[in-house]
Amino acid sequence: MNRCIWYISKYVSPPSDASAGGRGYILMRELAKLGHDCVIITSDSNHLANAPALDATYELKRIDGLTLCWIKTLKYSSAKSLRRILSWLHFEWRLFWFPKGRVALPDAVVVSSLSLLTILNGFWLRKKYGCRLIFEVRDIWPLTITEEGGFSRSNPLVKALAFIERLGYKYADEIIGTMPNLQEHVGHVLGYTRKAWCVPMGIDPDATTDPLEVPQDYKDQYFKKDKFTVAHVGSIGISNALDVFMKCAESSADHENIHFLLVGEGDLKTEYQRRYGHLPNLTFAPKIPKRMVQSLLYECDLLYFSVHPSEVWCYGQSLNKVIDYMLSGRPVLASYDGFPSMINEARCGDFVPAGDVDALKRKIIDYSKMDAASLSEIGARGRAWVLEHRMYDALARSYLEIIFHSARNGLENNA
Repeated sequence: MNRCIWYISKYVSPPSDASAGGRGYILMRELAKLGHDCVIITSDSNHLANAPALDATYELKRIDGLTLCWIKTLKYSSAKSLRRILSWLHFEWRLFWFPKGRVALPDAVVVSSLSLLTILNGFWLRKKYGCRLIFEVRDIWPLTITEEGGFSRSNPLVKALAFIERLGYKYADEIIGTMPNLQEHVGHVLGYTRKAWCVPMGIDPDATTDPLEVPQDYKDQYFKKDKFTVAHVGSIGISNALDVFMKCAESSADHENIHFLLVGEGDLKTEYQRRYGHLPNLTFAPKIPKRMVQSLLYECDLLYFSVHPSEVWCYGQSLNKVIDYMLSGRPVLASYDGFPSMINEARCGDFVPAGDVDALKRKIIDYSKMDAASLSEIGARGRAWVLEHRMYDALARSYLEIIFHSARNGLENNA
């Protein structure tokens, strides 16, 4: 039986070289391939993605077998600003008045954070259409802004978001998270145990075909020959917790065979270049197109990511970066001491405590002493694991079973 599914999130967009938020789009695209009528409702105001310039308040288009509905919304330039909150409110107001007769009526509505405010529209849509309501959590708010954003738990905005979060956990028909241990957080919020399913980040089937090679002049300029290259590839901002990477490079100057590579752009790149740009064992390289990422990662010896010590990570991670790293077939090292997932299951790398420069340095030295065959064997385990467990076509089928209470044989709450 084919169903109509609405997927609503202010932050979702078609995957492209310059966008983020593609997970929901790919899941709905894969469900559309199975014959379901999928509708994505999103905003043109997204600091993580390139959205089209809209002429009308609501614009609908058919693409990849689904209906993509853009809502023209107040723009903002800073993620930490009052204007961003006003943009959330503006999106909810226009979502309420969305011309729903232009699309098929829903059998299920998926509301995906951020913004948490959308769950309120979700309750109204469920009542209006008698459909199922799914609360999807991609970012745990307001915990993220109290743990890592410097907000007080007594802040009125935090209290308001916490109230809405609790409503979502209590009254949605199902809860789905991208992180494997979300159920523990849901229990803390509600004061009792409630099932929360995990459907993590995955691999776009299209991403495994026709990757682009990194130009030779890029490699000649930014890669050091005959060096063991430790790389971080992605955004360079506060949430990426790269101070430990920089300090590790600074303290490793006497290990001439090890080179640190930072690829990407972000708010902190200029500051890091000012403070650490003099280091002979550290190179800053510009962002590359998404289709070149896999070939660049393959040129490295060890791939690195980090997080801040935070309660947020007690509930696990499902970062796109980790999927990309593992897919490349290179070993992964993380400054991370939260709930483990993927890397430990695949046995394709190691964790060291978040913020511990000395532990990171020791582990990098250990990897640098391995021969090429050993490094390739470790990395190959990661690639094989994500190809088996993280393809979006399979994840979409699991998602469908959760949404409609079908038989769930084999579905687990871990990742």
